[in-house]
Amino acid sequence: LTDVYSSSPALGRYFRSAQVVYFSNESSTVFYQLEFSVPPSTEEFMENTMNPDFIRNVLRQNIYDED
Repeated sequence: LTDVYSSSPALGRYFRSAQVVYFSNESSTVFYQLEFSVPPSTEEFMENTMNPDFIRNVLRQNIYDED
């Protein structure tokens, strides 16, 4: 995750760290926490760039690009 987000053109300058919060071998589930350092935010910045769907799609696109 660190490589994905730190090299992202959209999020790389804001990304600080990623850590696993929970991992389960049984269900192949991982919960992780991403830390971003954002500038004094505007509502538009938080709704668009820091939108959870947008952040997930950066990871999703990286996975698709590797296939």
